[in-house]
Amino acid sequence: MKRILLSGGGTGGHIYPALAVMREVRKRYPDVEVGYIGTENGLESRIVTKEQNIRFFTVEIQGFRRKLTWENVQTISKFIRAVKKSKEYIREFQPDVVVGTGGYVCGPAVYAAHQLGIPTLIHEQNVIVGLTIRFLSRFADTVAISFEGTEQHLHSAKRVIHAGNPRATEVVHADAAAGMESLGLTGSDKPIVLFVGGSRGARPINEAVLQMVPLMASAPDIQFVYVTGEAHYDDVVAKVGEQTSGNLIIRPFLYNMPDVLAATSLFVGRAGASTLAELTALGLPSILIPSPYVTNNHQEANARLLEKKGAARVLLEKECSGETLFVMIQEILGNRERHQSMSTAARQLGRPDAAEVLVDELEQLVRNHKK
Repeated sequence: MKRILLSGGGTGGHIYPALAVMREVRKRYPDVEVGYIGTENGLESRIVTKEQNIRFFTVEIQGFRRKLTWENVQTISKFIRAVKKSKEYIREFQPDVVVGTGGYVCGPAVYAAHQLGIPTLIHEQNVIVGLTIRFLSRFADTVAISFEGTEQHLHSAKRVIHAGNPRATEVVHADAAAGMESLGLTGSDKPIVLFVGGSRGARPINEAVLQMVPLMASAPDIQFVYVTGEAHYDDVVAKVGEQTSGNLIIRPFLYNMPDVLAATSLFVGRAGASTLAELTALGLPSILIPSPYVTNNHQEANARLLEKKGAARVLLEKECSGETLFVMIQEILGNRERHQSMSTAARQLGRPDAAEVLVDELEQLVRNHKK
């Protein structure tokens, strides 16, 4: 494989899987050239451009509204122009294969590649299929899914494979000792409960954790760690003040999240696709508080699947309080058999070989194209 072109954007959940595929390709083909089609102002422009040796191409595109609106006329117009621009990039870059990992950003790139006869693979991270992946599924050579059962929504797809989320392949090699050290907990034998609020829509989680702070003193044998998101850090620290009994660590952000997850006994947070890939790869039990603000309420669908399999407990945001959360934590950590069964169920859902499976498929697509 000489060249691979990637595309995906809007959220980290679309970008990080693409980069995980890239890293696996580079393991096998150290001299491979990598291109990425994104938007100039999107999250991908800040994340992807930090990677070394990636040619970053930009198009102007916006999401499609799910109701009749004048903006959709503009969206179609921008899509047509972005397809034309993507064709120019593809003719210039000459990739062997094009990969789209979701979000409206990847729509023009994959569709253009299909029209030019370039092999394509698209990847759906969530249980519920997104609008862009649903549209592209009739054109792509392969649709890769993260969860069993998603294939029932892809009737027009030529080929569907269950690959898992490639983010899992990177996380499974995380270093728990390094995670403990980064938190200043080297040598501690306390189980860690990790709360991750996230940068958007985290106010109800913040409030629940703040309500829990006085209760933490009654659980001195548990180490609580709360990652607030940088936007909420100062406010949370000010409100906690002197209330903490010493078993709560508050951080704005973790640059080594996989290492900290590897050291964690119980995760509490949102149910985004990349997060669930990490949890299941590590066999980490969780209390999931799905965001109700996402398209198609897909986080709750993700979370309910893990709950159904026995890997997680679901706590809806409207039901979330400090007392309810504290009781759930005690029920899980206070029952070793329950904790172990949740861990086993999570690990059975995990696909730590996801990136390898996807690159195997890419190799097959390239070989078939050259025949």
